[in-house]
Amino acid sequence: MKTFCGRANPTTGSMEWLEEGEDYDYHQEIARSRYADMLHDKDRNVKYYQGIRAAVSRVKERGEKAIVLDIGTGTGLLSMMAASAGADFCYAIEVFKPMANAAVKIVEKNGFSDKIKVINKHSTEVTVGPDGDMQCRANILVTELFDTELIGEGALPTYEHAHKYLVQEGCEAVPHRATVYVQLVESKRMWSWKKLFPVHVEAEDGEKILVPPSEMENCPGVPSVCDIQLNQMPSSDFTALSDVVTMFSVDFSKPVQSASTCYRVQLEPVKSGKAQIVLSWWDIDMDPSGMINCTMAPYWVKPTSALQWRDHWMQCVYFLPNEEPVLQGEKLYLTACRDQYSVWYNLQKAREGEDKADEEEHKADVRVESPVCRCRAHLLWNRPRFGELNDQNRTRQYIKALRKVLKTDSVCLCISDGSLLPVLAHYLGAKQVQYFILFFRTLHFTNNLEDKIKIIEARPELLKPSHLEDKKISILVGEPFFTTSLLPWHNLYFWYARTAVSTHLASNVTVLPQSASLHMMIVEFQDLWRIRSPCGICEGFDVQTMDDMIKDSLNFRESKEAEPHPLWEYPCKSLSDPQGVLTFDFTKTVPQHCLSTEGSVTLLRKGKSHGAVLWMEYHLAADISVSTGLMQMSNEKGNCEWNPHCKQAVYFFSSVIESEILSDPTAVTYAINFDPKTGEIAMDFKL
Repeated sequence: MKTFCGRANPTTGSMEWLEEGEDYDYHQEIARSRYADMLHDKDRNVKYYQGIRAAVSRVKERGEKAIVLDIGTGTGLLSMMAASAGADFCYAIEVFKPMANAAVKIVEKNGFSDKIKVINKHSTEVTVGPDGDMQCRANILVTELFDTELIGEGALPTYEHAHKYLVQEGCEAVPHRATVYVQLVESKRMWSWKKLFPVHVEAEDGEKILVPPSEMENCPGVPSVCDIQLNQMPSSDFTALSDVVTMFSVDFSKPVQSASTCYRVQLEPVKSGKAQIVLSWWDIDMDPSGMINCTMAPYWVKPTSALQWRDHWMQCVYFLPNEEPVLQGEKLYLTACRDQYSVWYNLQKAREGEDKADEEEHKADVRVESPVCRCRAHLLWNRPRFGELNDQNRTRQYIKALRKVLKTDSVCLCISDGSLLPVLAHYLGAKQVQYFILFFRTLHFTNNLEDKIKIIEARPELLKPSHLEDKKISILVGEPFFTTSLLPWHNLYFWYARTAVSTHLASNVTVLPQSASLHMMIVEFQDLWRIRSPCGICEGFDVQTMDDMIKDSLNFRESKEAEPHPLWEYPCKSLSDPQGVLTFDFTKTVPQHCLSTEGSVTLLRKGKSHGAVLWMEYHLAADISVSTGLMQMSNEKGNCEWNPHCKQAVYFFSSVIESEILSDPTAVTYAINFDPKTGEIAMDFKL
């Protein structure tokens, strides 16, 4: 059966109806899943196996049969571990049908069909009894239902239900418990992902300061966690204000409560500073004694132990509702509140002379409501976008470029989402600024600009002369940035919008940026390659069926496409020089014909060619450019520094070549095609 799926094209801005087969969603989910990453997570797999062996032994020592319930079985790996550890029977539950089908094949291939029953249901729909999905309740509960925040995938309600209906009282659980840790820090870099900082503009008539409106300044933001690879955050980018403390733990072997609750710990800052951020991570004990432990702790917490790279579990950054100045040694209370799926934090100072009784009373009033964004900025912009708007070097480039082109009689039209450009253009002397926008009125009001900047709430193709008071646009500006963009070239929507408004432009119009170029480079990833690498054998079990399934789904569509990744979190080294491959001229309208290029890239360094990284550069004026990708490269080793506010496009090669000797340089040939009808860029690489 075919389905028509509507989607807004991020590059052209048009609504498209695509005919998709019924398998499309499955393929997309499998192709973009992190199953391969989990199977490559050696530390996780070894610890689960040890924990499962120990749990089966404890049950057998009591003279009982070992009946295992594995919720969210995926490939069936944990059930096969249990069966090979001597479990008498395993019920493996998997709600995602293609995955459940794969688990059946994998279990059969490994010879465990008589010991493992795969149930394709949500665990809350599983029945127990002679005619049920399970003959009896299990006495060992094995799950891997965790995300970076621990509870974001619904682990708590799932455990709560399992204890009520699917497992015996006093059952063994693997993992046995999870513990959440926190550390209070000050970090201008991370705080810039939540707050808009004032912008200083040197204008003809003195310095102007662009101040965010008070409702944005006081807005608590949104409760969604910011999950990142904290191991890539240099220690120079934050200051620890407290030691690492335990916030809360959950014992999975006992009934679990999923109802909303709060936890509270006392902190004494080890340093004075501005409390802005709570960094958090968890660990899991696979056994009651805590001897088998799997931790997400970042590099500065356990500097001696080797870090296991993983992308399915990272670390959390939480933003306090407001910045709190704290003094070394003063008494503070940090409160963590959670509902079934998310956690948020609040910091309070202890009251003068507070004793234990007061503390208990104080504890009763700590219930903190989940933060709600009131300024709308946190709903429009994601965290990297806040960081981008707070990047002073980047803002300086735009100011420098605007200075070159603005005149006192300039009529300026800005096309970008939630941008500071209209305000900058006004401060730098533009007579009139028109702005296509859905949000940001608040910002103009604070800076008393409501009569200076006109907001046009219409799509570019619906622009009328009356919107512009019958004037022609002399300067068209954009960053460009659009919230719908996922891949670097999706912001070419600016070019389509520019084409749509061309009848309203003066004959000598200045377009800023005047052009954009697509750049690329061949790289070797330190770790990111694992998410696309087949696993084959995992802890002695054959999971090739899973590899084939991912490969089929990638071939269905995704493998011919690049995917977005924030490469500041994923170190890589360049094997080639960066090179420009396509140019898009914004001074002209979007062409009717395709833009194509072919060529080859020479590999200059030894290493494994995992893929190509692609990014855009915007040429604002003659000698002023802004890169969304490579910022710097150290030539000896080829280490790269990437724009931390943007995701770059990564095209993984289907086979990896290793260049050893450079006396006979290897080249990678490429063909890249931009189709103006669809706005899509197709690419092909041959090694």
